[in-house]
Amino acid sequence: MGSNEYKVLMIDDDEVIAQATAEYFNMFDVKTAYVTGYDEAVAFLDKNLVSLLLLDINLGDRSGFDLCRKVRENYDMPILFISARTSDDDVLIALNIGGDDYIKKPYTLNILLAKVKAILARYEKAKEGVSGASTAGDPTGIGGNIRLDTNTHKLVVDGEAVPLKAMEYKMLLYLLENRGRVVTKDELLSNVWGDEYIGEGTLAVHIRHLREKMEKDPKNPEYIKTIWGVGYMIEENAG
Repeated sequence: MGSNEYKVLMIDDDEVIAQATAEYFNMFDVKTAYVTGYDEAVAFLDKNLVSLLLLDINLGDRSGFDLCRKVRENYDMPILFISARTSDDDVLIALNIGGDDYIKKPYTLNILLAKVKAILARYEKAKEGVSGASTAGDPTGIGGNIRLDTNTHKLVVDGEAVPLKAMEYKMLLYLLENRGRVVTKDELLSNVWGDEYIGEGTLAVHIRHLREKMEKDPKNPEYIKTIWGVGYMIEENAG
């Protein structure tokens, strides 16, 4: 890994927590840096390659929500919100604006590290092309004028490229690879997320985001069907 490449950037206005978390991760060879403010984070990302963000909501006079929106304009790395704020509204905002997960303080360092390692492994796998089942560069037809381009990891909707987050891409590819059968929620959590700490709520939010990007009417989806109480499927004749 080059000197300007980091696995994790910790962004927290509590320097003691930020430094302790970064030092712990570095002890286990997960190269981590930390900053304590919005502007510092933007400047750091400008000059360094980062694979994953750990982001607090409260950043002094700025908001982690604002920073997440800013980051999502240019980057697609996983963003894990970490906060002492526990309201459902905060969790939903975090996930809706581009966060991949929400971790409540106080957290245990060894559990957080295990979670980060699992997400990094999935992210790196997704970048390489999940499972190699699709021919590289061969867009996968979904239906109508919608395709999944396995080379760019983007949706192509009516000829327009629509960016996908790494986990959205991986979920959609898995559903396409299993077209015509019901993929259970447990199967998605196990084979796509591979993380026991992810709940069905996070899964549902990502499915909703996919539908918003590809369906004419996300509330009445044509392509990603919900099989109530079981899971999701893309039908054989959807493409």
